[in-house]
Amino acid sequence: MAGTVLSLLSLSAAAQVPETKAPETTTPTTWDYKKNPTVDSINAKYKDQVVAPREAITTAQIFPVLGTYQSTVNTDAPSVSINMDAENKGIVWIEGLPQGKIKAMLRKSPSTYKIPAQKTEEGKDVAEGTLIFDKDANTLNIVIGKPYNTEDPGVVFTTTTEESAPAEEVKTKTKTAKTKVKTKTVVKPWTYTGTKVETTTASTTNQ
Repeated sequence: MAGTVLSLLSLSAAAQVPETKAPETTTPTTWDYKKNPTVDSINAKYKDQVVAPREAITTAQIFPVLGTYQSTVNTDAPSVSINMDAENKGIVWIEGLPQGKIKAMLRKSPSTYKIPAQKTEEGKDVAEGTLIFDKDANTLNIVIGKPYNTEDPGVVFTTTTEESAPAEEVKTKTKTAKTKVKTKTVVKPWTYTGTKVETTTASTTNQ
């Protein structure tokens, strides 16, 4: 009997002990400055004053002479293209001229070039000249047959002087003797004027 009473008392005492719960773990809240009202109010004051980053400068902007040109004046060169040399950025190749494919060397940035005297791949002799691209007028001007003017490259397009080729000895024969006479051949400058063909990149819109 005593044992039964002791058991009942033990159960009663156990029932009265409060149950201890394990502490709840909570994930700390990460502070987001973008959702802070104070930050929003400050940003709103300078929203219209933020300067967008500058776009990277392209090769075409550094060397504006590159591209394709069309001419209504030069029927012997209706379409001319200028491309950069694969190894030297200071050299361009001009294609579409009646003289053939010729090279020009950058002398004054961004678009004044000297055309050196050269022999083309087709074996044609090309006299010295000048190439200037006027970005504002979008016009390409070339003259071949006049020496490049270092001080004022554009003067060759306003003067009308003609270049003389090196003197050559010509043998003449008379009844009494043979004589040698040096003669000069006058080279008439060849000029070109063309307008750059603007190229546009088609854009697509995701729908």
